[in-house]
Amino acid sequence: MVSTRFTKHAGVEHPIICGAMYPCSNPELVAAASEGGGLAIMQPVSLTYVHGHDLREGIRLMRTLTDKPIGFNALIEKGSKKYFEKMSRWIDIALEEGIRFFVTSLGKPDWVCEKVHAYGGVVYHDVTNRKWAEKGRDCGVDGLICVNNRAGGHLGPSSMEEMYDELSDMDLPLICAGGVGSEEELNKALEIGYDGVQMGTRFIATTECNTSNDYKDAIVGAGENDITWTNRLTGVPISVIKSPNFKQENTWFTRKLLNSRFKHKARMFLNANSFIRIRKISKSKSKSSDKMKKYFSAGKSVETVKSIESATVIMSRLGESLNSNPNLVDEE
Repeated sequence: MVSTRFTKHAGVEHPIICGAMYPCSNPELVAAASEGGGLAIMQPVSLTYVHGHDLREGIRLMRTLTDKPIGFNALIEKGSKKYFEKMSRWIDIALEEGIRFFVTSLGKPDWVCEKVHAYGGVVYHDVTNRKWAEKGRDCGVDGLICVNNRAGGHLGPSSMEEMYDELSDMDLPLICAGGVGSEEELNKALEIGYDGVQMGTRFIATTECNTSNDYKDAIVGAGENDITWTNRLTGVPISVIKSPNFKQENTWFTRKLLNSRFKHKARMFLNANSFIRIRKISKSKSKSSDKMKKYFSAGKSVETVKSIESATVIMSRLGESLNSNPNLVDEE
C-alpha cells in the first residue's frame, strides 16, 4: 500500500481525494467515495441549499452510510458578512461532529487553522501559484491543493509538472488537482512527487451522484478538446464543457467591477446567481436545456471517463493500481 504524508493526515488507505463539488456533492456520493478507501470532501452549500439537509443531520446521514473519514470544504472569501458568519458556524458544527480534515479556498485561512488545529485536525488550502501557497503556509496550513490548468471548476495557469517544480521546496504535502481521471494519470502524479491527487469530474459520472443524467452523459461523451473556460460563473476562470450558449467573458461593466475595490462583492453576486441556476441542474429530472448546459463544469480528465460506475468501485480500483507500481515507495 502506498503511504504518503496526505494518507497519514487524513487517515485513509488511498492518496485520492474526491473533491467538493457544487451541486454534485450529495451525501450518497461523498459516503460512497470515502467507502472506497480515499477521502471525499463534503460541500456545505451543496448539502444544505441543493440537497436540503440541515448540516449536522447531513453529516450524521453520511456517517450512517460509511464509517470512513470524510472532509469539509470551506469557501472563505469575505464577500458577504452573513455568509462568512454562517461558514464559521458550519466549521464549528463539522468539528463537533468529528470531521478533522478541512479544505479551504478563496480566502485567508488563518482563522480556520486556529479552529481546526485546536481539535487536532488538519487544513489543506487551494492554491494556483507560489504567491497563494506562501500566504497559506504563513497562515499555518498543513498541505496544499495544487490546482492546475487541467482542473474542473476553478483552474490555475500551470501544468501539474510546473506546479510541482514551483512548490516542492515548501515542505508541505502537495495534492495534484486537475487532469486526473484514470489509473495512468494518478500514477503519473505520484511518480512526479505529489502526496496525492484530487479528482472531481470522474466522480460526477457515478451511480451515486444524483445530478442529471444528461450532465453525466455529457462528461462521458466529451473529450479534452470539448473543455474550455469562462469567467461568467464566478468572476474567475472555471472549466466548462462547450455548449451552444457558451460565452467566455463577462460584460464590460462586470469586468470593471471585478477589477475594482468592489471585486469581492461582485464575485459574491456572480456566485449567488450561478448557485441558483446550477441548483436547477441537480433538481431537474428532465433533460437540461441548451441554456442550462453552459453550466456543465468539467475538467480535461473527461478524456479518460468512458462509463458511469460506482464511486466506491472507482476509488478502490484507482487506489489499488498504485500498489503494482515499482516506481512508488512508501514515505516514512
